[in-house]
Amino acid sequence: MAFRTHTFQQNGFDIFALQDTANNTQVEIIPSLGAALHAFTIPHNGQPLNIIDNYKSLDEQQQQLTKSFKGVKLSPYACRIPYGQYKWQDQAYQLSRLAPSGHAIHGLLYDAAFTVLETITNEREAALVLQHSYKGADPGYPFAYDCRVRYSLQANYTLSVSTTLINHAGTAIPVMDGWHPYFTTGTPVDALELQFASEQIVEFNEQLVPTGQLLPCKDYLQPQLLKDVQLDNSFLLHFTHPGPLCTLFDPQQRIAIDFYPDHNYPVLQVYIPPHRRSIAIENLSAPPNTFNNGMHLQQLPPGGEQTFTTRIQVRLA
Repeated sequence: MAFRTHTFQQNGFDIFALQDTANNTQVEIIPSLGAALHAFTIPHNGQPLNIIDNYKSLDEQQQQLTKSFKGVKLSPYACRIPYGQYKWQDQAYQLSRLAPSGHAIHGLLYDAAFTVLETITNEREAALVLQHSYKGADPGYPFAYDCRVRYSLQANYTLSVSTTLINHAGTAIPVMDGWHPYFTTGTPVDALELQFASEQIVEFNEQLVPTGQLLPCKDYLQPQLLKDVQLDNSFLLHFTHPGPLCTLFDPQQRIAIDFYPDHNYPVLQVYIPPHRRSIAIENLSAPPNTFNNGMHLQQLPPGGEQTFTTRIQVRLA
């Protein structure tokens, strides 16, 4: 059987690996640190190539996590909630976990420890199921829920990531799901091309918070060279588009990374950091500040659950 799992320690991290021995592909996850995707390594020109920009050591992760949030789970909200304030069912809430800017950023689980629930190996996949049971510790989000993440390495350089949120609060709760992987092929971002199926961009104010308006934007319906392009934006995906809904292509290395989010991930967030060595391509269930603006806001009834899935496939041209 080509698929297997194993664990190992490296640079301070306890790593869980999913492996496809048929094509020397390996996915690495760090359960104890926000269920982070640490590596997605493929063979390229006779050498292993990790297409995930990760933290090189535990010390680096601890120093830089709240600046870059590489690879981690974003839950129960993603991106920004201005000043950590929102209203739900006519009650005002104030999140206590705030960034130095004074805003709430990227949820409450990005550094949480996830428990391994299950490992699966068969003819189709090597998979890992993780869970964090949030007990409502932050007074600004006093709603208990489970966040269950399933990583599945499949044939043909394919990784599927599913997140299931399960409400244990006894009342309806607001949720937004997201994830923050950075991708790299070893080529500077300025030499890469990006294409995705969107005709609308979410208008942001100066704080990168949606104004509530959608603007026309068809720039990326065809591949666009990213040279000198600045991106920290949300786009609404067009699900009738054939094929992958997003493709990052490296013309030099002849590597394409295709994204296939399901309908529960209607928003594509793209961010190019100042160093321009990698690019964050994030599948989101809603735009930023959805707890306030209500755009694509998900509401879970008591005992209810919702699953969000995206699939990433690497093509070697």
